[in-house]
Amino acid sequence: MNNRENITRRNFMASAAAAVAVSTATSTARAVRTSKKFKLKYAPNFGTFRQHAGRDPIDNLRFMADQGFSAMFDNGLMGKPKDLVDKIVKEMHRLGMTLGPFVLRGIGGKSFVTNDKGIRENIIKKVKEGVEFAKRANARWALIVPGAYDNRLEWDYQTANVIENLKHCAKVCEPSGLVIVIEPLNAWTNHPGLFLTKIPQAYQICRAVDSPSCKIVNDLYHQQITEGNLIPNIDMAWDEIAAFHLGDNPGRKEPTTGEINYKNIFKHLHKKGYKGVLCMEHGRSKPGKEGEMAVIEAYRACDDF
Repeated sequence: MNNRENITRRNFMASAAAAVAVSTATSTARAVRTSKKFKLKYAPNFGTFRQHAGRDPIDNLRFMADQGFSAMFDNGLMGKPKDLVDKIVKEMHRLGMTLGPFVLRGIGGKSFVTNDKGIRENIIKKVKEGVEFAKRANARWALIVPGAYDNRLEWDYQTANVIENLKHCAKVCEPSGLVIVIEPLNAWTNHPGLFLTKIPQAYQICRAVDSPSCKIVNDLYHQQITEGNLIPNIDMAWDEIAAFHLGDNPGRKEPTTGEINYKNIFKHLHKKGYKGVLCMEHGRSKPGKEGEMAVIEAYRACDDF
């Protein structure tokens, strides 16, 4: 090997080593960045990162925690097999993760807007089942949608009936500390015909129920469609809000894909000292692993304040 070839070889080796060093530093920096906990308790569900973590719920929880998430939500948790729920709860405890609201099963139709005694007995029965499930799942919140409105009954009578039925629910929940969260849903895009649609309406009902076991889950996607004015409504209903659902509008995808300024909202919630869960109840703007990483990057961007 002549001198010129030797110099060229040394230069190549130096360049390769430098490239490896940069790559290693970048990978290390990325690992540190992704393992840093978010400021707020954003909560993915078991389908959010399936391309990376597979279908096993325990693997999904570990992936979530590795990415810095400290909460998880599963609307259908109450319908899962007992042994699987026990495994999920055990792993969440090990990882220090908080469970968001689960949906209380078996309540629907026009149930809450009526004063029918048989219907009320069924509501109370289902809430009692929810209380027992919450004890096993180490859950603090159970979600209820009051159901459809009745075209044949004056609106104010329906409101009075909803309040009365929720008072019975709260009475069942209070001894255990379980909190019922009622969710207003938009009537324009997703849920026509439902009774509860707005935050001021939910606030009025919770104030009338007057129980620590009856609060609001504020779904910001739905409320952007129904009424907007998101931050002022958060402030005015603050004492009655126990949880949030997230999703940008239009499209119900991750933050930064629509018109909602989630960075400002998260900053506002953090400043107010919010310690609850924010359920990531939305889809992804891109398919596959790329889409899952886009979700993480969107929350990193919105959590950067």
